[in-house]
Amino acid sequence: MFKRLALIGFGLIGGSIARAARAQGLVGEIVTTARSEKTRARVKELGIVDRVVETNAEAAEGADLVILCIPVGACGPVAQEISKHLAPGAIVSDVGSVKGAVAREMGPHIPDGVHFVPAHPVAGTEHSGPDSGFAELFINRWCILTPPEGTDPSATERLRAFWAGMGAKVEVMTPDHHDLVLAITSHLPHLIAYTIVGTADELAQVTSSEVIKFSAGGFRDFTRIAASDPTMWRDVFLNNKDAVLEMLGTFNEDLSKLTRAIRRNDGEALFEHFTRTRAIRRGIVEIGQDSAAPDFGRQHETLKKPG
Repeated sequence: MFKRLALIGFGLIGGSIARAARAQGLVGEIVTTARSEKTRARVKELGIVDRVVETNAEAAEGADLVILCIPVGACGPVAQEISKHLAPGAIVSDVGSVKGAVAREMGPHIPDGVHFVPAHPVAGTEHSGPDSGFAELFINRWCILTPPEGTDPSATERLRAFWAGMGAKVEVMTPDHHDLVLAITSHLPHLIAYTIVGTADELAQVTSSEVIKFSAGGFRDFTRIAASDPTMWRDVFLNNKDAVLEMLGTFNEDLSKLTRAIRRNDGEALFEHFTRTRAIRRGIVEIGQDSAAPDFGRQHETLKKPG
């Protein structure tokens, strides 16, 4: 599908793209680079790409698909750095979970004759680094493309086919709409998780060991989200500030309603709210976005028979 894929950045997403694209035969050659010498050395050891180079410009040279797999705050400067080295007809993309800021920061540096199609694979784990990737990460997960107005439809279609080839379901929308949707489905939940885990850590009357020892399902799942890459999420909140603040305002209003219901012993209001939110979970399972298996499909030990 592409003769040469250049991956700038090689963490969870970059590493998973490399593994999936290679496994599915979507690219002829994979060239990559990473900011740290240690990461570049580890990628060489893993042997899952054809070449590891030292600079972003060198990676982009001659590639017909260039994907920036780096925090969104770094996308603008890197686009400027590789601008003069992009091949005519190449597609430049990214994997950031904010699209409006990426379009504004990268767009001006994309030369005429090069296609710019930002993307966001809505997939991931709490792990990062070159060893964390796996080829199956994108299977049945959404990848959202946000091509700027005037983008060649054939370039968008080629990138759509690339992501579909790695198992993803692909949707196309505007950058601003993407950022509003993801603010509530991804960004705000992460912000809440970071807050709850931080609050638990600060409670003087509960020791650190007790927080860990008695982590029930809810808190345990929050800690998984709160273990996500700090640099990536710092950039997400700074670059999608308006949408996140809008959703945070709505969330605070709803939280005030629940606070009032608890204070007034309004069991009917609580029951009605919890019933409505339970239906959301069922909807997510029905469309195949998660498993209906109890406890998120976690394996449980078998109870041993006495004697």
